[in-house]
Parts: sequence; structure tokens; C-alpha cells
Amino acid sequence: MIDSRPTETGPVLRVTDIDVVRDGNYLLQSISLEVHRGQHWALLGANGAGKSTLLNLLGAVNHPTHGTVEVLGHRLGRVDMRQLRSYVGHINPRHPLLSPLRVRDVVLTGATNTTEPVPRWQPTDEQSRQADRLIGMLGMGGKTDARWNTLSQGERGRTLIARALMPLPRLLLLDEPATGLDLAAREQLLTSLDALRAEHPDLATVLVTHHLEELPASTTHAMLLREGRCLAAGEVADVLTTDEVSKCFDHPVRITRTDGRWHARADR
Repeated sequence: MIDSRPTETGPVLRVTDIDVVRDGNYLLQSISLEVHRGQHWALLGANGAGKSTLLNLLGAVNHPTHGTVEVLGHRLGRVDMRQLRSYVGHINPRHPLLSPLRVRDVVLTGATNTTEPVPRWQPTDEQSRQADRLIGMLGMGGKTDARWNTLSQGERGRTLIARALMPLPRLLLLDEPATGLDLAAREQLLTSLDALRAEHPDLATVLVTHHLEELPASTTHAMLLREGRCLAAGEVADVLTTDEVSKCFDHPVRITRTDGRWHARADR
């Protein structure tokens, strides 16, 4: 049985000098990263920079070609990957649900780590209370019985975050969670993420995006990827600078931060 709890001093994630090679091409090269409890990382870069490839390693979906990846203290290649993934909240806005489940039922599938409800499975009273608490915390209390196919993209995103938190993971991975959201839905999502991080101070998160405007104010660290290589990584104030972001996207931009949120504009 895997113990999902990292040691008091050990990192939640440790990536050491990894490469990912496909058909002779480097998708990632010489990447190292450590994520500790309570840290909230952003992975940024242009399309094709390697962000989702790295996220799949962090989520124990794929192995690196070279180097080592440790997730919750367990080294990939020496652990049951499927069991390890059950301890990681991995949120993909393209969730493959086809049934018109109610919001509450979608959230409860996080307890069974399945897309559809397990036949004849019933949640415990504690699991039911947990689902209702998470639904409320993420601002979906008025939509508990709403059907999946009637939800907006933003409502689906917040429902999937609640679902991912059902097993009380120490690590939450978000793959472009603001994809397809309008302005209001994006702001609601980011507010929910800030509230989540405040309520769960030991939770570590990694969020992939290529838009600085999609970063919650609670972001603590960042990594900039360019063509599969790490351009900069560390505390967010040191990484998300005009100079570093301009290099990352190969375009002159001016970075500003207001009330904790970032903005990028073309620098003429």
C-alpha cells in the first residue's frame, strides 16, 4: 500500500535532470524541479514548450526517458503508477464524462477514481459530507443537483476541482483550467483556487498555462519552459519578470502586477 504522505521535510515532487525523447526528438531536456508542501507553481511557455509533457510526469502518467521523477516520495519505475495516481488530483478541463450526472455525483466519483459512478457503490456519510463541503467551498452550492450537460465551462471546472479533492490529495495538478472560460467564469475559478489554497495550507499545486492573466494571486513559484528546456525557475517574483517572460515567448512584453495578479502587454 502506498503512503501518500510525504515526509515532514521531503518534497511533494522531485524531478532530477530528466529528458523526454520521442522519435529522436527532445520534448523535455535537462529539467529539474522540486515542489514542497504549500507551494503553488505555475508552468508557463508557448505552445509546444513541453508544459503538458512535464505535467504528465508529475501526475505519474508517463515515465521520463532519462532522469528520475519522485511523486509523493515514490520514484516512478519502482511503484504502481495506477495506485500512485489515485493520490494525485489531476484536473483536465476535457474530462471525458458523457453521462448527464448531477454535480454531486460527479464530485463523488473522485472517491472511486472513476469517470462514471461504480455500480452498487454508495458513499459513506463522511464522503457525502466531504462532497457537499467541497461543492460549497468552490461556489457550486446552488448547483448541487444540476446536470453535467447543463453546466457552463466554468462550472464544470470548479466541479472537477471539487472532484479531485475528494480523496484529500497532497498534490493538485491543473492543466490549463481556464481554457474556454469567459472573463466572469475565469475570475470565479481563480477566486475559488485562492480560497482553496488558503483553506488547505499543506496542499501543493502545479498549474499549466500560457497566459499570465490566468494565474491566481496565490501563486508562489514559477517555471518558464522554452522548446523543452527550463529558461527560469524559482520564486514567482524572480521568474515572472519582463526580461524572462520576453525571452520565454521570444517577443518583447512588459509585465506588471496589480493586486497580486499579473498582466502582460506588448512592449513597443
